[in-house]
Parts: sequence; structure tokens; C-alpha cells
Amino acid sequence: MRTFVSAVATVLGLLLAAVAVPAVWVDRTIVQEDGFVRLAAPLGKDSEFQKKLASAAVGTIDTGAVPGFLSGLVQPMLEKAAESLAGLPGYPAAWEETLRRSHRLSFPEQGAESTGGAGASTLTLDVAPLVVLGSGEISRATGLPLDPPAQTLINVGQPAQRQWAEQLATYAPMGYILALGSGIAFLLALVAARRRGTVLLAAGAGALALAALWAFGAQLGAARALAADTGNAVANMFRDEFVAAAAADFQAWTAAAAVSGGVLVVVGIVTLFARRMRPRARR
Repeated sequence: MRTFVSAVATVLGLLLAAVAVPAVWVDRTIVQEDGFVRLAAPLGKDSEFQKKLASAAVGTIDTGAVPGFLSGLVQPMLEKAAESLAGLPGYPAAWEETLRRSHRLSFPEQGAESTGGAGASTLTLDVAPLVVLGSGEISRATGLPLDPPAQTLINVGQPAQRQWAEQLATYAPMGYILALGSGIAFLLALVAARRRGTVLLAAGAGALALAALWAFGAQLGAARALAADTGNAVANMFRDEFVAAAAADFQAWTAAAAVSGGVLVVVGIVTLFARRMRPRARR
């Protein structure tokens, strides 16, 4: 009976862990604002992405209030602002604020009260902080009044992907409960086991198998995300860079799981070997 309980608990622990680890990663890295910003912040340092993002942001600046006879002066300033935007001292802060606003649009439960403006029906980037930065630079250089909008949205996904984001926000936090259940199941397996080395060995082998499964699933998910064309060059570049960053970050989790599994396998083998040698030593 003890062996049966231990086996069932070990299998249950592995099944719970199979769902818990990806769910916790999604919650910490995608659903939580700070995790999303940490993952996406380096994207703003890519020179090619900076140029396209700056051009897109500056291109949305409304120059309707500028007198017609000055329009010839404004256009060169817009082009210059687009080229120099990433080099301005306020660019890092504006890019981080862009990410935070964009995250709140995709996950309104996290900060709907502080976002302001209209909601979004698709995954979007709100580049208004970059527009404000560019408008301020142009105003200082020309003395012309420019009134940047409260929101400047660039679609980076489809409505269906927006629905996925809402589902992630709902279900991903449950990963912590599943992780707790997995830990309790493994503890029960160890307590009930006649040979704890067998439980450790099985848990380690299961962790190695799960690491391989997670790596394969991450590749499929990344391929599917990259296959969805947004119809916007800036959005496509953001998608490509973000998916690559997310895949690399999750790969670190799968590697940690594989190392942990290897350690458990070694400990399990050593424990079983020591158990077999013990009666001989008594003789």
C-alpha cells in the first residue's frame, strides 16, 4: 500500500509541476508588470529597433497647430528628432514608461485606474511617452507649440492574442497553488516510500523529461507567435525581439529544471546503492 501511495504521489507531483512551472514563469515574466518591463527593456537598446520606433513615434506628432509658412521648418525637425530620439537623456525613462503603459493596456486588471484614455482591443504599444519626448525636443529647438496626445497606440497583435493575454492574467497566478500541491505530493511520496531513493530517482527522471517537454513546447509557442503578422514593421520587430527574449529567459528555467533533475537522479542512485550495501556491511 505504501508503495502504491508513493507512486501515485510521485506521478501527481510531476503532473502538477508540468503545469505549475510554465504558469509561474508566465505570471512572473509576462503578467506581472515589473517582470514584463525587465524582459522587454533591453529591446529599446537595439539600434535598428530604436530607429524604426522613433520614426513611428515622431511621425504621429500633430503639427496642425503650426502655421503653414513654417511647415517647411517643421518637417526637417521631425526627421532630426526621429534620428536623435534614442540618444536623448530622457529616452530610457520614456521607453520604460512606454512598456508600463503598454502592459497596462494588455492587462488592465493590473492598473486600469492609472492608465487613462481609451482601452485597447488588441495587443498594443502606447508610445505616447516617446512622442512627448520628441515633441518637447522639437518645441525647444523651434519654439513652436506642440500638443502630444495622451495615447499613441501601435498594434503588436491581433484581437485573439488580446484574449489570450486576458486568459493568462486569469489563470497564470494559479501556478503557485499547483507548485505548492506538487511539493506536497513529492513530500508525501517520500514519507510513504519504502525506498526513498526510488522516489528521488523517479522524480529526477521526470524532471529531465519535463525540461525536454518544456523546451519543445517553448519552441512551438515561439514559432506560432512569430508566424502571426501584425502588418506593421515596428510591431513585427518588437514581436520578434520580445519572443526571442522570452524564449531565452524560459530556457534558463528549463535548464535549471534539467540540472535539478540530474541532481535528483544522482542522489537517488547513491541512496539506492547505499541501501543495498548496508546489509553487506552488517555481515
